[in-house]
Amino acid sequence: MAHASVASLMRTIESLLTFNSPMQSLTCDHREDFSDLHEKISSLEVVVKNLEKNNVSGEMTDFEVEVKEVANIVEHTIQLRVTEVVLASDENLREKAHERLSDSLQQVAEDIDCIWKESTKIQDKGKQVSKESLVHDFSSSTDDILNVNNNMVGRDDQMKRLLEDLTTCYSGEPKVIPIVGMGGIGKTTLAKEVYNHGSILCRFDVRAWATVSQQHNIKEILLSLLQSTIKMDDTAKMKGEAELADMLQKSLKRKRYLIVLDDIWSCQVWDGVRRCFPTEDNAGNRILLTTRNDEVACYAGVENLSLRMSFMDQDESWSLFKSAAFSNEALPYEFETVGKQIADECHGLPLTIVVVAGLLKSKRAIDDWRSVAKDVKSFVTNDPDERCSHVLGLSYDHLTSDLKTCLLHFGIFPEDSEIPVKNLMRSWMAEGFLKLENDLEGEAEKCLQELVDRCLVLVCKKSLDGTKIRSCKVHDLIYDLCVREMQRENIFIMNDIVLDYSDSECRFASMQKIQPFKHVTDGKIVYCPYGLCRAILTPVHRQLRDYDNNDLLRRTHSIISFHRKDSFFSPVLKLDLIHFKLLKVLELRHGEIDNFPVQILSLIWLRYLSLRCRANLDIPPEICRLWNLQTLIVKGNLRSSVGIKCPVQIWGLMQLRHLKLPRFYLPDCPSGSVDKRRHLDFSNLQTISYLSSGCCTNEVILGIQNVKKLGIRQDVTDYGCYRDFGPLNNLIHLHQLETLSFTRYCETFPATLKKLKLERTYISWLYLDIIAKLPNLEVLKLMGGACRGKEWYPNVRGFTQLKLLLIEYSFLKYWKATNDNFPALERLVLKECSYLKEIPIEFAEIPTLQLIELTRCLSELGKSAARIQQEQEDLGNNPVDVRISRPCKYIVFIRVTLCFSFSQVKSYTKVI
Repeated sequence: MAHASVASLMRTIESLLTFNSPMQSLTCDHREDFSDLHEKISSLEVVVKNLEKNNVSGEMTDFEVEVKEVANIVEHTIQLRVTEVVLASDENLREKAHERLSDSLQQVAEDIDCIWKESTKIQDKGKQVSKESLVHDFSSSTDDILNVNNNMVGRDDQMKRLLEDLTTCYSGEPKVIPIVGMGGIGKTTLAKEVYNHGSILCRFDVRAWATVSQQHNIKEILLSLLQSTIKMDDTAKMKGEAELADMLQKSLKRKRYLIVLDDIWSCQVWDGVRRCFPTEDNAGNRILLTTRNDEVACYAGVENLSLRMSFMDQDESWSLFKSAAFSNEALPYEFETVGKQIADECHGLPLTIVVVAGLLKSKRAIDDWRSVAKDVKSFVTNDPDERCSHVLGLSYDHLTSDLKTCLLHFGIFPEDSEIPVKNLMRSWMAEGFLKLENDLEGEAEKCLQELVDRCLVLVCKKSLDGTKIRSCKVHDLIYDLCVREMQRENIFIMNDIVLDYSDSECRFASMQKIQPFKHVTDGKIVYCPYGLCRAILTPVHRQLRDYDNNDLLRRTHSIISFHRKDSFFSPVLKLDLIHFKLLKVLELRHGEIDNFPVQILSLIWLRYLSLRCRANLDIPPEICRLWNLQTLIVKGNLRSSVGIKCPVQIWGLMQLRHLKLPRFYLPDCPSGSVDKRRHLDFSNLQTISYLSSGCCTNEVILGIQNVKKLGIRQDVTDYGCYRDFGPLNNLIHLHQLETLSFTRYCETFPATLKKLKLERTYISWLYLDIIAKLPNLEVLKLMGGACRGKEWYPNVRGFTQLKLLLIEYSFLKYWKATNDNFPALERLVLKECSYLKEIPIEFAEIPTLQLIELTRCLSELGKSAARIQQEQEDLGNNPVDVRISRPCKYIVFIRVTLCFSFSQVKSYTKVI
C-alpha cells in the first residue's frame, strides 16, 4: 500500500515547513528545496490515492511498489540528515551536516522527479479506470460514533435454552456450560446477550467476564474477573498469580456467581483457573465458556449442557443482514432480491454477514449492491474458514487508503486485546496516518467511526453518557487479516525486543542480554513470554544499501510495550534508545523509571512519548528538542503519589496536543510571550492534566487558550483553603474548554463547559446551584468527597441540558427535587450511596429519562427506582431501564476502640 508511505513522508516534510517549527532556523537554507518536494509529493499523494481507490483487486501495481519504496527511502534519508544537523555538537560539524543534507536533498529530488513524471503519464491516461470504484471518500451519515446495532438478531431458540441452563437449579459443583463453534459464528455475541439479560441480573449475586484468547495470560484473566467481584485498587496489579487466585476465590465464596471465560483455546488454561472457583454446593453457580475447540468443551463442560452454535438459516441470515445494512430505515423494494442473494452467499456465518452489510451500509445505488453480490458469489469453496477469509478480504479491499492503514494498525497489538481508544487515535496521529489539520482528533474519530460502521471494529466500552467509545478491539479473524495484509503488502515489519532469562538464575543479571528482534515469519508471529516491547520497522527495500537494510535500530519507527511479567525498565534498552534515531512512537508505560532518560532527548522525531515513573520526576530543559512531540504522557507509581517538575522550556513544544502527567506545576510562559508577539505557547493543546491548582495564573491560562479538556489537582499545601479560589477563577477565560475535572472548587466556570467532574472538593450541596446555571453542561460526575452534608435541595431551575448525573461514594441521605431541576436528564447513576433510600419521585415526570443504574446501594433505593419505573409507565411514557448491581442489604454501624498510649473511640460504617 503506497499511500501509507507517501502520507508518512508528507507529514514529515509538513512538520519541517510548519511556520512555528524550531527547525526553521536550522533548515532555512533548504526551505525552497523542501517546498518543491512538498508540492510534488502532494500531487503524488492524490495520484496514489486514486490508484488505490480504483484498484479493488487488492494487488499492488509495479508503479505503486516503486512509489512506496522511494517514499520510504526519501523519508528515511531526510530524517537522518536533519537529525545530524540538529545534534551536531559544534559549528564545524553542523556545517558538514548541512552539506550532507544539501547533497541528499538534491538526490531525493531527482528520485521524486522520476516518480512524479511517471505519475503524470498515468494521469494523462485517465488513471486507466475501467469502471467506477465502489470505494468513496464519504463522510459518515451520522455524528454519533456509536451508531451501530450491537443487539443479537436471530438465535432465539439457542438463547432460550442457554437462559434455562443458566437459571435452572442443579445440585453439586458449579455447572460449566461450553458454547462451541467456529470463529465468527456468534459465540461471544450470544454470551454477552445472556450475560446482560434481565433474568441473569436478578439471579446472580456476582457476574464476571474475562477474555482469554490464544495468547493467554493467567494473571490478566484473574485481574479481569476480580474487577467485577471486588472493589480493586491499582496495588492488586502488583500481586502474583497465587495471591490473585486466593483473592478471587474468597470474593466468590457464599455467593451465587456467573463466570464467563470467552475465547478459551486450551485445556491447560481451564486447569489454570478452575481452582479459583469455590465448589461448595450453592445450587446455582455457573461458568460459561466460549471456545472453537471441541476438546476444551468436552474436558471442561457437562456433555448435556454443551451448546454447539450452528450456521444461521436463510431467514435469520436475511434478518441480520437487513438489520446491519439498513438499521431502522425502511427497506427499498428493489434492494430486497439482491440483498437476499448476498445474505445467502454468506452461508449463515454471522461475522461474514455483518461485515458485508457494513460494506453496503452507505451505498444506496442498486448497481453497487449487484457488483458486491457478484464478488461474493465468486468465492466458490466448501471450506467455511476460507470462504469467510475471502469475504473479509473483499471488505478490506473496498476501504479507502487511510482506513486500510488505520485498520492494519490493530495488528500490532496482542490478539484479543482491548485497546484504549485515546491511545489508539494518538498513535494513528503520531504514525502520520492522518493529515496535519487543526482537528486531528476529529479526523481520527471519523476513521474509527467508519471502521465501526463497517463492522470491522468492535466496541468494548463506552462513556457513561454513551457518546464516546472508550475501548475497542477486532475479531480474531479480522486480526488475522491485519497481520496477513501487513506482510503481503510489506507496509511495516513487526518484531519483538526480548530478554533472555534462560541461561541465568538471576533475572536481573540476565537483563544485560537483548536478543535480536523476533520476526513475523510464515504467517505466524513468534511470541516470547518474556518479550518487553514490540518494534515496528520500515520494511527492507531493494534500493537501500546493505548497511541500512541490516540496521534495525535506524529502521525502527515505533516501540510499544505490552504487559509481561516484569514491571521494571530495562537499563540495557534505556542505553540503546539513543540508537533508535528515527523513532516516532515510544510507549514504555510498563517499565518504571527513576530519572528522565536523557537518551530520549536525542529522538527529535518523536511524536508520542509515554513513560511511567517510580517517584517524583524532573523533566530536563532539553525537552524542547522534541519539537515534533504531539503526546507526552507520564504515569505515576501505582503505590504512591508523585509530582512532576516541568522546566520553562517545555513551552517550546509547540506541536503538543496532549499533556498528561501526575500532578505537575507549569511555570508561566517566558517573559514577553503572552502578548500578540509571543512565539511560545500551547496553541495546539487539546488535553492537559493534572495541573496543580496554584499554577492557573493568567499567563498560563493565556498559553493554553485552545485547550478542550483540563484536569486540575489541588496543591498539597492548599488543603483546608477551600474558599480561597485564587487563580482558578482564571478558568473563565478558556473559551474552548468542554471538559473539566478537578479537586478544587471555584465560583466561575466557562460557559462552554459540557462535562464536569468533582472529587474531594468537599463543597456544600448548595454550591451546586452555581453549576446548575451552566448553559451547556451535559455531564456532571460527583465522585468521592465531592459534596459534604446529607441533604440536597436544589433551589433553582437548572441543569437544563444535563443528560448524565453520576453520584459516587456519597453520604447523601435526603434528596428533594422536581422535574424542573433536571428537565433533559437521560441517565442517573448512583454508586455506593450508602445512606440514600429514595430517589425523588418527581424523576418519573422527566420524559427523557432512560436509565437508572444502582451499584452497591440499599435495597430501599432499588424499590424507589422501581416506583419511578412504574410511575412512568402509568403516565404513558417509555418505562425507564433500571439496573441494579451488587445491592446492599443493610448498613452496619461498628464502634471500635483503639488503645495505645491513650484511649480513643472512632466510629465507621460498613455496608453489607
